[in-house]
Amino acid sequence: MMINWYIFFVGMCIGSFLNVCIYRLPLGKSIVRPASACPVCGKAIQWYDNIPLISYIILRGRCRGCQTGISLRYPVVELLCGLFALITWLQYGPGVPALIYFIFIAALLVITFIDIDHRIIPDLISLPGIGLGFLASLLLPQTSWTDSLIGIGVGGGSLLLIAWGYQLVTGKDGMGGGDIKLLAMIGAFLGWKGVLFTIMASSLVGTIAGIVLMLRAGKGMKMAVPFGPFLAIGAIVYIFFGPQLIDWYFHLV
Repeated sequence: MMINWYIFFVGMCIGSFLNVCIYRLPLGKSIVRPASACPVCGKAIQWYDNIPLISYIILRGRCRGCQTGISLRYPVVELLCGLFALITWLQYGPGVPALIYFIFIAALLVITFIDIDHRIIPDLISLPGIGLGFLASLLLPQTSWTDSLIGIGVGGGSLLLIAWGYQLVTGKDGMGGGDIKLLAMIGAFLGWKGVLFTIMASSLVGTIAGIVLMLRAGKGMKMAVPFGPFLAIGAIVYIFFGPQLIDWYFHLV
């Protein structure tokens, strides 16, 4: 039982570092130096104010120096990262596959929140991620290197065709290049089956979310909804439930 709490806390600590990446990468800043500081008053954050989740609760979501509110995103990312670390540990046990999948999920979390904030998916994560995903397939029993190669082609190629077709029909760009590289990265880690599942799941979740947002915004309102977070959701669902959901679907039909 204690090991589970330890894994959860370590995951939250990693989530704290992911928050640094989410904030600094789009700005072109180093994720190593300088030390974390309040973006408003510039005061360096002391170690006792940087304990994942706990410090946020103690400080009541405000900077100790200037009392400026701290975004709720920070504890949310820490909590999510801790939970995913624990769930990955419980499902895959100690070993290389659990570590690989957790690193992959951590990268997806960074991509998700950067895409939400800035409408971009950084090449600094997705492009190296394609290569790392292929190398990881050599160590994952669930994904062979051939599945990974096909997944890269299917992932990048499918969205590229969709983007090209949309542009041909409408004369407008409908799919960003970042989404294409992200799906290629997902294919590298999860193989072609994971790509197909991710496309279906992300399209379903994205459609539902889009309808809800349009209903809330009112008629005649147009809004750009980033697709990266939905791709990330689809990939994460596949990691934990993909084969079971696929079997359930085929038995259903």
